[in-house]
Amino acid sequence: MKLSVLDLVPVVEGGTLARAFADAALLARAAEEAGYHRYWIAEHHGMEGIAGGATAVVLAHVGHATQTIRIGAGGIMLPNHNPLVIAEQFGTLDALFPGRVDLGLGRAPGADQRVARALHKDVNRSAEDFPGDVVELQAQFAGDPRLPLQANPGLGAHPELWILGSSLFGAQLAAMLGLPYAFASHFAPDHLDAALTLYRERFQPSATLDAPHVMAAINVLAADSDEEAVLLASSMDQSFVRLRSGTPGRLPPPVPGYRDSLPAPSRAMLDHMRQVSAIGSPRTVADRLAAFQERTRADELIVAGATFDPALRRRSLALTMAAVRDLVG
Repeated sequence: MKLSVLDLVPVVEGGTLARAFADAALLARAAEEAGYHRYWIAEHHGMEGIAGGATAVVLAHVGHATQTIRIGAGGIMLPNHNPLVIAEQFGTLDALFPGRVDLGLGRAPGADQRVARALHKDVNRSAEDFPGDVVELQAQFAGDPRLPLQANPGLGAHPELWILGSSLFGAQLAAMLGLPYAFASHFAPDHLDAALTLYRERFQPSATLDAPHVMAAINVLAADSDEEAVLLASSMDQSFVRLRSGTPGRLPPPVPGYRDSLPAPSRAMLDHMRQVSAIGSPRTVADRLAAFQERTRADELIVAGATFDPALRRRSLALTMAAVRDLVG
């Protein structure tokens, strides 16, 4: 079972950005030591509790803190950017960390209208242009002579391109372009099975990939017992409910019995959105990961999650990998 790590670079209550970036490097190093395949950062803007907005800059910081683990964006929300600029950023990363850089591309802006205005972008129109922008980005890396300006850095770079999605659109695009596909089932589980089926059925081999390649995301938090893991997970539960309630903030400390304290509609929303999860003791986590891989037939799983004490997420990664290895023998 090939496992990778998705990090939002959380800023905890009472913490600082500097501490969040230092903890991101420590998390990536812990993932590398435990045997995880990739460490990805997701792009978000205008959120006090998430520090990965300047994704390429944080990846450079993480790259210098590690040696072998692949590092990448999971993902860059391309409607927020010009393909030339992304080619320059990831061309730079590819030169700094050759053979280690991934570039996952998403169509959702990852922002509300305030952020769209601040970016001076018409994100709705840009989202419609997403397929063309992906092709343009490929052309920049390939040095297509039809382009009016060649990206430098960027020309000749070889980051591994992925299409990300939480609906059927990304699955169709990834299949058409012959690119690997990652599904955000850790927060958008509804279309998981249909999207993976569509991607596999419509996949067209390319110079990049000769057969479909799937990654699926799952919330994972391992601790010594199921009860401890549920308590630790209450930090990200609180953060998610606050986000959906329009009051996002920094990652809060855990609260005993948090889910039981919620009104029924909020609890139902949280249970639905977090249904793709493996939270519990190492054996519980390993069993749920195995069941999820059997369901999705994913080539890779990427584990999401956060803890108020960053050291406990690093421990979760170690416990998870050890339990999975024990399970598969």
